Amino acid sequence: MATPDPVPSPAFDPLERVYLLFQSAVNQQSCERVCTAMATLANQGYREIYLLLSTPGGAVSNGIAIYNLMRGLPCKFVTHNIGNVDSIGNVIFLGGEERYTCAYGTFMFHGVGFDMQAMRFEEKNLKQMLDGIKNEHVRIGDIMRERSHLDSRYIAKLFLEARTKDADFAVEKGLAHGIREVQIEPGRQIVSLAG
Repeated sequence: MATPDPVPSPAFDPLERVYLLFQSAVNQQSCERVCTAMATLANQGYREIYLLLSTPGGAVSNGIAIYNLMRGLPCKFVTHNIGNVDSIGNVIFLGGEERYTCAYGTFMFHGVGFDMQAMRFEEKNLKQMLDGIKNEHVRIGDIMRERSHLDSRYIAKLFLEARTKDADFAVEKGLAHGIREVQIEPGRQIVSLAG
């Protein structure tokens, strides 16, 4: 009696998912690199971009640009905190439809500030800077409120506290959907944005 052929395993679909590793401060150069990489991967037909993220934060405008592109591209984004997600990095993290954190991942929140070199200030300059800070708080706060279980009052408290929170906090407050370690399937493409 002939033995039946084994049932073939499902074919590996290389365009199902790609991993994108982003470990950098958020600035103009890193924003350009990550946005170019995301657009290129979307143009190549990847249906899911799995963003492995660890960042000390950086420029608000660049972080919001990355977030907006993630929300607009025709593919699914999964974000995974693989270390520290600080400051504006939280907005990038919230761009994922699915969001995970490693058990020892942390999230740091603080208010918006500005760096200055020796400059002269007049009342109009100070008012302009304060208006800018308030507007950035509103933009970041609105995204956090829309994409988590945090309300405006709690977000304002986070901005003033400037504290680091753990993975359990992130899940409890709806920032992350779960705690799990990174598990990259053999054969999947990993794109690193180092340098």
